[in-house]
Parts: sequence; structure tokens; C-alpha cells
Amino acid sequence: MSTKTNIDAEFAYGSGQINPIKAAAPGLVYDITEADFVSFLCGQGYNTTTLRRITGDNSSSCTKANNATVWDLNYPSFAVSAKSGQVTRVFHRTVTNVGSPVSTYKATVTAPPQLSIQVNPITLSFKSLGQKLSFSVTVTAEIPRTIISGSLVWDDGVHQVRSPVVAHSYA
Repeated sequence: MSTKTNIDAEFAYGSGQINPIKAAAPGLVYDITEADFVSFLCGQGYNTTTLRRITGDNSSSCTKANNATVWDLNYPSFAVSAKSGQVTRVFHRTVTNVGSPVSTYKATVTAPPQLSIQVNPITLSFKSLGQKLSFSVTVTAEIPRTIISGSLVWDDGVHQVRSPVVAHSYA
């Protein structure tokens, strides 16, 4: 899982290797609902007819209220792309505490110089199981002809919840 030996970087190995023992107690999860996916599909240009074919739910519909973008999806990874030049994107995420009832997670960012990753807040302090806290990630990248990647890790001293951050160009 080294970018030195695998030039596809995050696209080749995603968030990392799965450790089945640790996967049973992840500490934090990025919850996502069917409604979140419906909003995502509407934001991708699906209309009510095609949405209903996909979901099998005849009450689903695309409206201005549920027309979301890909970066609105509460997903544990972050990606920016552009033809070239500098790009900045702000992502909003919410995590749910499924670890210790009282816990504090600190954000650690790893990134090459051409990739800036800012997390706000940098500390998440939970007081109970099931508690949800939100944060934002601002990614600024000088888009190269290749992929650049980094990561955000939420760490409470027991759990390390890793999210890949990728910037790439497209034709």
C-alpha cells in the first residue's frame, strides 16, 4: 500500500487494508441513509422516472430540496478534480460514535506540499454512544497531471479512522 510502488495511489487501495478484528469495533462511522443516496442520484441528473426505476419506490421523486452533489454525500473519502490548476472544495461530514461512550478524537492530516487539507474542528469530543458530531474538510490542490493523495485520520488513542483525500486531473 505504498504510493512509491503503486502509482495509482488511493485509487488502487482506497482507505486501506481491512482488519476484521478492528472492523467489529471501528470507533466512528459515517452514517448514510437511503434518502442521502436519493439526493445524490437526483444531483447526478436522474429524474423522478429513472430514480423510481432504480429505487423501486414509487413515492421517490427528485426536487430542488433533495438535489445534492457528490461532495454532499456523507462518505468517508474526499476527492477533488479539475482539468488543471488550483481547485478548492469544502466537504461537510458527520460521524457517529460507536466506540467508547466518552472519547476525544484528534484529526491528523498527512499530505504532500501541493495538497492542503484543513479540518475544522480538529478535535471531536463525544459524551455518549450514538452521538453525532459534524466537521468540515477544506481541500485545496494544485492539480497535477497525475494523482496526488493524502489522508485524514481521526485518532482517540484506541481507534484510527482513516479517510483518503485525493486530487486528480481529468481530460
